[in-house]
Amino acid sequence: MLQKIALANTDLNVSQLCLGTNMFGTAQPLDKAGEILDTFFAGGGNFIDTAHSYGDWIPGIPNAASERALGELLKGKPRADYVLATKGCEFDYRKGDYAMRVTPELLTSDLMASLELLGTGFIDLYWVHRDDPSRPVKDIVDALISHQQAGRIRYFGCSNWSVARIQEAQQYAASLGHAGFVACQPMWGLAEPDRTAMMTYAPGGYYEDGYQVLHQAGMTMIPYSGQSRGIFSKLAAGTAKEAISPDVAALYYHDTNLRKVDVLKAIATRRGAAVNDIVLAYLTSQPLATVPIIGCSSAAQLRESIAACAIRLDAEELRQLKGA
Repeated sequence: MLQKIALANTDLNVSQLCLGTNMFGTAQPLDKAGEILDTFFAGGGNFIDTAHSYGDWIPGIPNAASERALGELLKGKPRADYVLATKGCEFDYRKGDYAMRVTPELLTSDLMASLELLGTGFIDLYWVHRDDPSRPVKDIVDALISHQQAGRIRYFGCSNWSVARIQEAQQYAASLGHAGFVACQPMWGLAEPDRTAMMTYAPGGYYEDGYQVLHQAGMTMIPYSGQSRGIFSKLAAGTAKEAISPDVAALYYHDTNLRKVDVLKAIATRRGAAVNDIVLAYLTSQPLATVPIIGCSSAAQLRESIAACAIRLDAEELRQLKGA
């Protein structure tokens, strides 16, 4: 069963894993998504992540497919039983122009639409999905605080923001006597991404590129791509680069990660665990508060991830994995 973690600077208690639902309503139709969600709840999970933009890159379906599906699946469930997170201010994938949409007005528009689709009166943790460094940070922070005071959101965080902009936002919030962002969503996992490929396939900040200072200051990290898209299971099985999907290979198939495979396999053997279990445990065993967002293709895969949370790597194992 998943344990609960107190989210710093909030009164929220969230499960060790956050269920990512970006494929709900698209690759995972309602019945399959419902099975996954029920499995998560049964395993002690309560923390769910979506975004107003999820699914919008797929032609021919209604917008905000993930929020629509999740809203249907949560109908009738006690609101106190789950911690709901969603995001706004992402690109408009339907337009395809990749224009920045980070303004108080667009934030409000996205938030109000999310509340309606999710069938709730408030969002527990509202993420600003992207930043526009050309705009004053105070405008976005002021808008978030305004929605918080109105009861539409309980707390807020950021995704794909630079460390410098987060620090600027936090300094401004502190000048108002406010905690500001309570959490951050960086890309982070055992596999180190190729930085050039990352800008194509996973634009945003990578934890090891400076986000540690925020973590050490008490900000909870809620990383995405925590299982590094399964690259280590493939490498451990001897899968050739040509047999790995091009986006995953571009991100992760390089010497830094290849060097980790033998250490990873040795720890997995010693622990009697699968390679991917150790990859996940690398994050759940971090000494500072870390709650990985996980995706899964089936309820069976989700049960494996939940079971992996029982593994607690020690400091030496963490050091070996990072330094390999």
